[in-house]
Amino acid sequence: MLSVLVLLPLLAAALLLVPAVPDRWARWSFVAVTLVEVVLAAVLWARFEDPGPGALAFEQQREWIPGLGASYHVGLDGLSLALVVMTTVVFAACAVYALGDEQRPRLQAALFLALETSCLGVFAAADLIVFFLFFDLSIVGMYFAIHGWGHGDRARSALQFFLYTFLGSLALLLGFIGLYVASAPHTFDMVELAAAPPLQGTGATGVLVLGAILLGLAIKTPTVPFHTWLPPAHTDAPAIGSAVLAGVMLKLGTYGFVRIAMPMLPDAWRAWAPVLVVVGVVSVLWGALVALAQSDLKRMIAYTSVNHMGYVVLAVGAAGMLVDGSADAEAARTTAITGAATQMVSHGLLTSALFLLAGVVWERRRSYALDEYGGLAAPAPRFAALLVLAALGSLGLPGLSGFIAELQVFAGAIALVPWTAVALLGILLMTAVLLRVLQQLLTGPVHGLAEGFTDVRTREWLPITVLLALAVVIGLAPRPLLDLLEPAAAAAAALVAR
Repeated sequence: MLSVLVLLPLLAAALLLVPAVPDRWARWSFVAVTLVEVVLAAVLWARFEDPGPGALAFEQQREWIPGLGASYHVGLDGLSLALVVMTTVVFAACAVYALGDEQRPRLQAALFLALETSCLGVFAAADLIVFFLFFDLSIVGMYFAIHGWGHGDRARSALQFFLYTFLGSLALLLGFIGLYVASAPHTFDMVELAAAPPLQGTGATGVLVLGAILLGLAIKTPTVPFHTWLPPAHTDAPAIGSAVLAGVMLKLGTYGFVRIAMPMLPDAWRAWAPVLVVVGVVSVLWGALVALAQSDLKRMIAYTSVNHMGYVVLAVGAAGMLVDGSADAEAARTTAITGAATQMVSHGLLTSALFLLAGVVWERRRSYALDEYGGLAAPAPRFAALLVLAALGSLGLPGLSGFIAELQVFAGAIALVPWTAVALLGILLMTAVLLRVLQQLLTGPVHGLAEGFTDVRTREWLPITVLLALAVVIGLAPRPLLDLLEPAAAAAAALVAR
């Protein structure tokens, strides 16, 4: 069933490429397939039983390249299942939102369905070559999404995105080859490599191999100073492209930290941990400060992603800083990693909603300039309500998913590395960022481009409402999600402490 979930969108994409398929059918097929994916993911969640440390549920393995020790190997634990479910929800929301888009709808639907397969494949992969294959295909898919359906200087932004992130994937491949060469017998199997880390105790060699992997994942995340491709890519991407890029594809990097780097190179991870903590803190503060200086709505949202992904890096870095074997340290590591995983899910929902709302602004007035709007709450009250809820969730207001994530991140990180409390300033700065945007766009007399602004239509407010409703559910009743994430986080904490 897991392979069906991963490969069904790709099969549907291939069928949509048949020229005889009408554009209207393509749009509704996009919606139908993504909704089926949500149902399949929900069924997997309902049937999921934690397989225990080092094991995977719904596991499937077939020979692929036996001479290299590579196989088609997929499976899920609690962390990957949560991200799979989040991915299907984000793509379904984008499919509904795109119902009114008349620009080459058949090709766009096929491209985004193929992109869904590539993202799901990364989260389901249990072999490094399978992981790398889907990881690279996601870069190709997003390049065409930005170049083919974006606006502004889309050709330059797409090229910059591709070259920057492809460079990261090459570094990632180099690190994977390092793991393969060091393993005995040689293998790319992620379960085997995590069970018996091949570079444990090798000192500088393990540190260098992890450095290559971290470079590839940091560019994808992105963290400071590898974030410069992100604002132009988001600014010029279509709304659903930005939603997928921020909501799903940034998690491919942070997921790699927990699934690959921490368990397969625990010694080297502890050596890199101080650097990761510093990078996480800088990303939190820098992302918020630069967002505060933006006058473009979409660039501002893009920089909030640098801030929010910084919390994830901070948490997983702190998990490698204090390894004394005590029960308190173990609990703190588990809390930090659980917070990082919750932040991935929360950010996926909230930032996807923010980018879809930015898409509404662009569709109406073809401008993201904040100073050209004012008083939007009067002509567009539903838009205003959705934007307020998304912004409050993003700044971490209690009762929404962002608060649950950040609470765990700081509870775990500060217990392990007390000085990381300085990153709490990022929450204050993000509050200033988002309240300034709400004040500038929504309040005061109606003027500028806000005059005659049409409120959100059904195909716009419905998917955004679903994303925000899930953020509210996680904020008020986080236990089902935490029950899924905590065993995987505890396993990761134990592996990095070896």
